[in-house]
Amino acid sequence: MTSLDPALALPFLPDAVIFDMDGLMLDSERAINACMAQAARELGHALPDTLWLQMIGGGDGLCRRLVAGQIGEAAADALLAHSEALYDAVADAGIDHRPGIVELLELLVARGIPRAVATSTRRPLAMRKLRAAGLLPYFDAVCTSSDVPRPKPAPDVYLLAASTLGVDPARCLVLEDSPTGVRAALAAGMTPVQVPDLLEPDAETQALGHRIVASLEQAQRLLEARLAL
Repeated sequence: MTSLDPALALPFLPDAVIFDMDGLMLDSERAINACMAQAARELGHALPDTLWLQMIGGGDGLCRRLVAGQIGEAAADALLAHSEALYDAVADAGIDHRPGIVELLELLVARGIPRAVATSTRRPLAMRKLRAAGLLPYFDAVCTSSDVPRPKPAPDVYLLAASTLGVDPARCLVLEDSPTGVRAALAAGMTPVQVPDLLEPDAETQALGHRIVASLEQAQRLLEARLAL
């Protein structure tokens, strides 16, 4: 695309930008899915690939419920523990960035716009992943599922991020890849821009009425257009 639909234009210059992590900044959804599938195979479970896609954007509780619904609670616990061990090694090696994330963060730093992470990942793993990927220094705050009572699509982690930054939620721009995260941002009263990764927005997601762009580069162009006003 050479230009963006004017209807996508941001309604305000945000006082802060809050980022999801997995699938938005880090190419981790593919890595997570691969570890889940490998763990299932090694433990002798024939599970559909569509099951891993249903977990995108959710917390640990959702993942466990989905797997337990297929193979029972005890087997689910064993599978998830094995998958976590596999994924820990991947995370510690440093997960690849999604294209455009560093350029976008550099723009926000240069403009003095505060930045936070709001992720469904638990704090210890989130910090390890951000540090290994070299992204941690870009953020003023990191808020995780460990820090709130309810995971996305509840708004808790986004509201915590706004509070930590000292910014009105209504003045926050959110970047998300998943429908679950978009719903959390909307519930927090924020303005989400969705950058889909593995899950393309279905009709129900599109009906939420938020902005959807094809890449982080396009999300950056939305910001640059507002900065130029």
